[in-house]
This record gives sequence, C-alpha cells and structure tokens, in this order.
Amino acid sequence: MINRVIVSQKKESTLNSKRVVSNLNPTATLPWVTHLHNAHLRGGSYGAGDGSNGVPKLMDLLDEPVPGVGTYEDFNTIDWVREKSKDRDHHREIATKSKESALALMKSISDAFSGWLLMLLVGLMSGALAGGIDISAHWMTDLKEGVCLNGFWFNHEHCCWNSNETTFQERDKCPNWKSWAELIVGTNEGPFAYIMNYLMYVCWALLFSFLAVSLVRAFAPYACGSGIPEIKTILSGFIIRGYLGKWTLIIKTITLVLAVSSGLSLGKEGPLVHVACCCGNILCHLFTKYRRNEAKRREVLSAAAAVGVSVAFGAPIGGVLFSLEEVSYYFPLKTLWRSFFAALVAAFTLRSINPFGNSRLVLFYVEFHSPWHLLELIPFVLLGIFGGIWGAFFIRANIAWCRRRKTTRLGHYPVLEVLVVTAVTALLAFPNSYTCMSTSELISELFNDCGLLDSSQLCNYANVSVTKSSSDALPDRPAGQDVYTAMWQLSLALVFKMLITVVTFGMKVPSGLFIPSMAVGAIAGRLLGVGMEQLAYYHHDWVIFRGWCSPGADCITPGLYAMVGATACLGGVTRMTVSLVVIMFELTGGLEYIVPLMAATMTSKWVADALGREGIYEAHIRLNGYPFLEPKEEFSHKTLAMDVMRPRRSDPPLSVIMQDGMSVEEVESLIAETSYSGFPVVVSHESQRLVGFVQRRDLVISIENARQHQEGVVSASRIFFTEYTPPQPPNSPPPLKLRGIMDLSPFTVTDHTAMDIVVDIFRKLGLRQCLVTHNGRLLGIITKKDILKHMAQMANRDPDSILFN
Repeated sequence: MINRVIVSQKKESTLNSKRVVSNLNPTATLPWVTHLHNAHLRGGSYGAGDGSNGVPKLMDLLDEPVPGVGTYEDFNTIDWVREKSKDRDHHREIATKSKESALALMKSISDAFSGWLLMLLVGLMSGALAGGIDISAHWMTDLKEGVCLNGFWFNHEHCCWNSNETTFQERDKCPNWKSWAELIVGTNEGPFAYIMNYLMYVCWALLFSFLAVSLVRAFAPYACGSGIPEIKTILSGFIIRGYLGKWTLIIKTITLVLAVSSGLSLGKEGPLVHVACCCGNILCHLFTKYRRNEAKRREVLSAAAAVGVSVAFGAPIGGVLFSLEEVSYYFPLKTLWRSFFAALVAAFTLRSINPFGNSRLVLFYVEFHSPWHLLELIPFVLLGIFGGIWGAFFIRANIAWCRRRKTTRLGHYPVLEVLVVTAVTALLAFPNSYTCMSTSELISELFNDCGLLDSSQLCNYANVSVTKSSSDALPDRPAGQDVYTAMWQLSLALVFKMLITVVTFGMKVPSGLFIPSMAVGAIAGRLLGVGMEQLAYYHHDWVIFRGWCSPGADCITPGLYAMVGATACLGGVTRMTVSLVVIMFELTGGLEYIVPLMAATMTSKWVADALGREGIYEAHIRLNGYPFLEPKEEFSHKTLAMDVMRPRRSDPPLSVIMQDGMSVEEVESLIAETSYSGFPVVVSHESQRLVGFVQRRDLVISIENARQHQEGVVSASRIFFTEYTPPQPPNSPPPLKLRGIMDLSPFTVTDHTAMDIVVDIFRKLGLRQCLVTHNGRLLGIITKKDILKHMAQMANRDPDSILFN
C-alpha cells in the first residue's frame, strides 16, 4: 500500500524539529493496547530511519507524512506548539517553492487566499441555514394555533398580508387564517372552541418535542443542548470527534426548529453558534491546510462562532466580540479580520433572505421617542442587581438539576423527561397570552414603545387629550384596566419563565439560553418601567421628577426598561460585558441608550460574581468534567511545581524509556501495563538525565509497522533513540531507530517553579504536559489534568470530577 523510501539526515532533522510535547494524561480511551502486536491501528508504515555518516540503514522511513503519526485520539488535547510549528514549516515550504515556477507561485497564492475563501463559504452556508431555521420555526410555531387556507406553508402574518378584510384593531385576524377550533368545530367562540384550541396547542407541542428528542437520541446525541460549553472546550484544544460533524449539523438544524416550535422555554441563538461551527468544521475538509492542522482549524471555528451570533441576532460586530470575549481560547489578529469578514457575509446572506419580513436585519428593532434622564440610572442599576441575582440563582439551580439528571434514574429517560416538561409548559402557557406566544414575539412586544396606533393590551392607557406636536411621543398617561390586567399576567409569566427555564436548559434537545434569559429580564424591566411611568404621572412634583418631568410630558419609556432588564439578566447568566452591550444595541438599533445598557451590564456582573464566580457555560464545562483551563480565572495559591507533579511520594516511580537500553518486548510491556499517552526518554535509570519525550501513539504505530515492513524485527530487537547506532553483537536481530518520532525539546520547569507561573505557561502556550527537572535530572511530570485537579482541590471541589483526558 505504501512504498518505503530512504530519508536523508536533513529530512530526519526536520521531523525532529517538528516533534513537540504530547500528553501524558492517564486515559481510559486506549483499549486497543491490551495486546499490542495484534492491535487495530490507523496509519501506515513508520519505522526506524537510517543513520548518518556511514551508519548502516536500519529501516526505511517514509518520505510522505504518515497517517496516524502525529495525530490525536478522541478525548485528547492537541499540542498547540506542535501544530503551530507544522503551520510555520508549511508556510516556509510554500514560500520556497513559489520561487521555482509559475505553477508553484499560483499554488502559493491559492494557499494564501484559501482562508478568505473558507470564511466566505462559512458565512454563506451559515446565513442560509439560519434564514431557513427562522422561517421554518415561525411557520411551525403558528401551526399550533391554526392553518392558512390559501396555503398551509404560510404563517399567520404572511397569510393575512394580502387580505382586504383585516381591520387595524384586529390586524391578526383575517378570513384566510382559521384556528383549529374553526376548522374542527366551526366556531372560535365558546368554551368548547377554547378547549379544542387548547388541546391542539398541547398536542402539536408534544409532537414537535417528541420528534426533536427522538431524532437527537437516534442519530446525533451531540446535537442536544446549546453547544457553547463544548465549543469553548474544543477551541481550547480538546478533541471531541463527531461533535462538529455532518450528522450533528443535519440533526441539530432540524431538531432546533422542532424544539423552538414546541413552545419550550429555550432559544435558537446559542445552538446557531454550534450550527455555524459545524459548517466551519465541515468546510475545513475542503482545504488541505485546515484539514491537517488542528490549530488552524480552531482559528476557523473561532470565526464560525462569530458567524453564529451574527446570524442569530443580526449583530455582526457583536458576534466578533462574543467570539473574542466568551468563546475563543486563541484569537490572533488575523482571525479577528477573518471573523469580521465572515460575520459580514453571513449578515448579508441573512438580510437577503429576509426571514422576518420587515426588511431589517435586527430581531427587535426599537424606536423610542424620548431620551433617558440621569436619575433613571437608579432603576437601571436596580435592574442590574436583579439580573445578577437571577443569574446566580439560575446557574446554581440549573447545575443542581443537571447534576441530579446525571446521577439519578432521571437521566435514563430523556424522551419521557422532554415530553413531561413540554406538557407542563404547554398546559401552563396557553391560558396566559404572554406565555402562549413565542418568546421572541413576547420580547418584541415588551420592547415596544406605545404609540397612538398600538392596539396591544400593554398600550391600552386611559384616554387623554393629545396635542399634535413635532414629536411622535405621547405624554405619560394613567394606566387603564387592560394595563393592570397585563401587569398581573406578566407577573405570572415572570415566575413561570424563571422556574421552567431552570429545568428546560440541558435537556436532550437543542436549547439556547439567550432568549429565555432576555425574556425574564424584559418582563421584569417592563413591570418596573410601567411602575415608574405611573409614579411619574401621579407624583410629578416629587423631588426626583420635579426637575425633568413636567405634567403632560413623555418622561418614562417602559420599553427602554424592558431592554435594560433583558441585558442585565443575560449578563448575569453568561457574565458577558462588552460583547453583550454591542449585541444589544445592534439587536435593537438603540445606540443612544448604550450608557444604561453598560450600567446594567456591569452591575449584573458585579452582583453575580459576588454570588458565584462562574458563568453558565463555565459551570456546565465543570459539570461535564471537560479539561478546560479558564483564562479569566486567577490562580492565587502559593504552591510549587513539586507539589503538583506526578509521581507523588506514595506513587510508583515514573515510567520512562531508556534511549538505548530497551528491547521491543520491554517497550511493548511498558505500553501494555500503563495507560499513559507518552513517555519521557532518559539516558539511563541511574542518571535520569532527560533526552526527550515520545508520544505513545507514535511509538505504537512505529513498532507495529517495523514488525510489518522490516525483516528480522523480533521481540528481542533493541530500540534506539540515539543519533548514532552503536555496534551490535553478531547474530543479533536488527535494531529499530526511533529518534525521528521523539520530541527533542520538551517543555520543562524546575521543581521550585511557582504554580501560578506554570498555569500561565499552560494557558498561553496551550501545553498538554510539562516535565519537571532538578539540575537536568527528571523528577516528574505535570499534565493539564493534574493542574485542573489541583485547582479543584484548592477550591474545595472534588478533584475526580475531571473526567476526560
């Protein structure tokens, strides 16, 4: 299958320069090592190379990169340093060859342009999928209430667009749109019709949620949840095979529409980040540079995360900042530019599809007619405090519920859990008009500023004489009976949303958190806004209103309070700051209200951080045991590298390989008896002087291929990691020279290095492990998992909660 060729000393040294540190985490993901010789291994031939300066050839090396060598197992961490080194070597090779011929120059230009072309494709694909999801979800949400006689594919709004019989007061009613009671019973009035509509609403919700959870369970288990915690972990260098694959993309796209349409308290915005990252990962396979380099692929995924927020909210700038602040682990300047370009393409694509039918890109466009006053910062800060308290409460309650789901029999019945939560949600939501409607529609109504032409229940104030002015603003008016009724309904909706979102987020369906969190804050903000408005109307002579709120003036804008409340609650849950403010003013178009948004966001973050340091995504990462070193978290403990390294005093000695003193049988026994992902190479057991580091996977593949392709290799053959092979006794079996797979420059620290410095090295260089030495003598090793366990122990958490390697 693969021809063996001779590699020169230059080629060998190039290979050596590329070998960098690998992971030595204990792992349970390598069951194929139990019997090494008959192991099923992916990859081709890779054996010992020839020496230089006349040393006899021991085994032919491959001139081409070997499949399997230098790759990673599932649930392992990539080596950022090695991947960046491979990328630099690739660029040098391209640049050198580009001077040789015109064809090579064209290949060089194509290679340089491939990143921008990939960003263009990611933006187009993500924008098209988001537009389709928006249109489908809107139609299927309305399908629970009725159907259009002109064409069942029209949603309620589109069905009544061309009707001449629609009145302004009842603009959502037209002969073409029939509720299920009108179709089945013949009338929409009376208790029987109400019960029929109620029943159909619950049945459609159960059908949609059942299809969603069944598809996820049967075809793509990774399609559940929001996906952002896992994407943060993947971007930090962790490998979860299949999480960004084509099946996950297809099933997540379909089930996201079903889950949103079922009326569950979830949003599509978080999962759209997962969808966009799936698009980016799949399209990476079209380009060799990104297919073969894990670090380069993560740069694309960082840009794809920005694209996801861009199409979710119509906020391209906010999407780039979201990726930078919240998701990405490694974000160079080049990635910033490409993220901006991809978000722009995605936003343009979504705007061309026009899924909202209003020719606007933003989801909740607002047009407030009066400015805010400085004294209103007090209620805005109060909303920030509420958002922080709600965020901390939600995180603790949701994590407690998810932990219960993982550790009890509840987790064994995901379909039943989804159906029960859907039934409870639908039964409680239908009687209340503010919970019956879709969450996006609810937020849009709460953000709305009441004008003369508004027929909403929230805008049914008592009639007062309105003088025509240059402004469209209405004066503050006394609340009518409908407004008080709406306040009671909103209060019940607030309690309902707060409780049901806790149990909904984390179920086995695609579930985002942005929109439910915004809904909680928007309801609280609107309630406070109407309260302030009535206070200003009846007590405009109070000290706080006297200077700026005269009778008959438009002083308070309740919709602005809803917008600030939504920002505060979303900030309290996710702990976003800069990106959140930018997303909110892009989402609403309310640029002049950026100061209230900033005040509420910072207040909610301070309050939430005082009650608990973790945001919802970090909490779920810790719950799932992913090996994620949080860049925002400070390490303040005075410990040293010797306190964290393995082996400890009570542990067996470190498993090492001698550079010229071990046979194939001894190395195979060492691999079979241990589950480490790599081994330090030392001069001898006595000196323990460090020579290098060899990755377990590379070692296994090399020995296996030597047995297959080099004649005479037996268990007694010696393995050498030296530059020159010493003379062998006569009649001895041919040796293996594996220096080419060894990393000659592993990262090392001394045993007295402070752990805060070690943690910074791991974060900033993306290391998998670091060797600990004393005067050049190997003492032990620190892996990423060891650091995470140590940090958990220092924070009085269970260190064994770090599940994966």
